Amino acid sequence: MAQWLDAKLVSRTDWNDHLFSLRFSCDDFPQFKAGQFTKVGVEQDGKVVSRPYSLVNGPDDNELEIIAVPVAEGVLSPKLHTLQIGASLKVMSPATGFLVLDEVPKSRDLWLMATGTGVGPFLSILASGQAWHSFENIILVYGARYQQDLAYMPLIETWLQQYPDKFRFVAVVSREEPASGMQGRIPILLKTLTIQEQVGLDIHPEHSQVMLCGNPAMIEDATQTLVELGLSKHLRRSPGQISMERYW
Repeated sequence: MAQWLDAKLVSRTDWNDHLFSLRFSCDDFPQFKAGQFTKVGVEQDGKVVSRPYSLVNGPDDNELEIIAVPVAEGVLSPKLHTLQIGASLKVMSPATGFLVLDEVPKSRDLWLMATGTGVGPFLSILASGQAWHSFENIILVYGARYQQDLAYMPLIETWLQQYPDKFRFVAVVSREEPASGMQGRIPILLKTLTIQEQVGLDIHPEHSQVMLCGNPAMIEDATQTLVELGLSKHLRRSPGQISMERYW
């Protein structure tokens, strides 16, 4: 049964002035699956103001972490943006969601494609051992407007060093020429096979599974491109190769 648990902010990372991560302790939070989300909130006038956030941390981590942006007209995110270490939060138990590897059919290659804070669940998946044991190749494609909006790059670099023969990473920046990575939009770079050529792997229904998370426009356009490549949406009653979660 869903219930609110008390949590305490233990650290925060400000990637820039509009992108931040919060890490908090919640001793009673139950085990969850990498890729799931929960509601995080603060008490206000006797009520809990909340919204759902994917958990960035792996299931074996004893602390919880989310990544967020302060939406100007938002009722919660600006408050979260101002929280300091020691602040109290509320976390909904248990976590939920189906963007998890248990729902993904077996395949040779796993493509994780995200924009913005949609990278969160994929970082959780990569932080667990299940992904590394289940796939021969894992490719993280991470899109943002500007290079400074690419968070967790040190963590991603550790996986590149730890799994040099298994893990590939493609950064995609849409609104400036990046110092490293590609410029453009993920769907177009998939359609022109630019991303596939960069990592040296094709996307084919016989050996590819693709997970999408983030901007709905990216998901819609990328799905269309993937369908043109022969893939289909994955459903329990009709297995396919495309799994997704929209962020708004």
